[in-house]
Amino acid sequence: MDVLILSILIASGVYVLNAKEQRKRIALLGSHLGNYQIEKLMEALTEGYLRALGESTDERRSQIWSLLETTESQLAEQFARFAADFSKVDEAQARVSRLALAIPFAQAILPAATFDMRRALAIHARGIASVAQNSEHLAPKDKAFAMTAELLLMQHTCHWFCKSKTIATARMLARHKTPHEQLVASVSAPTRTAYLALIHGK
Repeated sequence: MDVLILSILIASGVYVLNAKEQRKRIALLGSHLGNYQIEKLMEALTEGYLRALGESTDERRSQIWSLLETTESQLAEQFARFAADFSKVDEAQARVSRLALAIPFAQAILPAATFDMRRALAIHARGIASVAQNSEHLAPKDKAFAMTAELLLMQHTCHWFCKSKTIATARMLARHKTPHEQLVASVSAPTRTAYLALIHGK
């Protein structure tokens, strides 16, 4: 019975410490995101892509694709500014645990098992900007798919920073029916290469 009580106390302590750390990271990320309209622009793009794909005429689709280019450019510009802003965060606050589950103080205890959120956001900023500029000369539908992949992987990284990789992956599966591996495979090659090198500590 004593062992059971001790186990419950330890589990409760870990939960409380994790919750406290996660609130701090959520507040940190939110304090920077709050200065931009990134979420609003992402929502506008998502709705716009669906509307374009649902149009029955090429003319109407072309009109919507053209209008969405402005939103894509605005999003890329704002995210670049956000990433630059977040790059000023202290390194200790920007470390993200590579461990599947959240462990209190993992960033301090196991620094080798972490990556830098500042670098991750810079990678995402470059990926989003590249798609917005259509540097690979993609057709509108393929461009929309590429941008969606870049944005979803970026969201996964943000959830990972705030909670854990396991929770971030579960949220992507629940909300978008998309495994983490599929997101990584769907982004551009430069984003994928830089992202994998970062999260694997290479």
